[in-house]
Amino acid sequence: MRIIDLTQTLEPGLPGFSSEPSLSVDENGWNATTLHIYSHAGTHIDAPSHFRTGEDGIDKLPLVKLMADCHVIDLPDTAPSSLLTPDCLGEKATAALPGEGLLFRTGWSRYINDRNLYRNALPRISEELAKWIIRKKIRIIGVEPPSVADVNNIGELTLIHTLFLDAGVVIVEGLVNLDQIRNEKVKFIALPLKIKDCDGSPCRAIAIEEN
Repeated sequence: MRIIDLTQTLEPGLPGFSSEPSLSVDENGWNATTLHIYSHAGTHIDAPSHFRTGEDGIDKLPLVKLMADCHVIDLPDTAPSSLLTPDCLGEKATAALPGEGLLFRTGWSRYINDRNLYRNALPRISEELAKWIIRKKIRIIGVEPPSVADVNNIGELTLIHTLFLDAGVVIVEGLVNLDQIRNEKVKFIALPLKIKDCDGSPCRAIAIEEN
């Protein structure tokens, strides 16, 4: 078994995250840190309440929905602002089964230090692809960009997210290290913090490859 960490490190300089010393060994006997974290910082999961008032928060997501056998969709030449359609799935369109997941390996995480490009020119999921994923009963999807839709287009952003969230598809955004995955199919697990009624949470995402 081989485990690949697909999670961004929460550290100073990452948008939406900061920290400060709270206690120290020298003065208090132990070290402790106060964390300030935006609910969609780094590698994170969206809750149904992210786009609909009154819907379930991140603490209500069933654990069984946060893990699945996932097909790696290899799209290394994805250009900025590309719209991903069902055609990009190739043979995986017939291989993917209900209850499985899709990880879109676009290489977009290489732009993570170019925050303008990373956020504002991201490849995104088309409405056609989103509806295909829902019809196929895919359980979970993972992407490298910080969003599955154009963050500067509120209409598109709302449409794609609500399609997925209303259908119970778990969205994991901001993945890294997908280039380290060797197999075409892996066990994928993404576990958020259990924050009551929160609209999302940073998570620890991993891929497990069987030998």
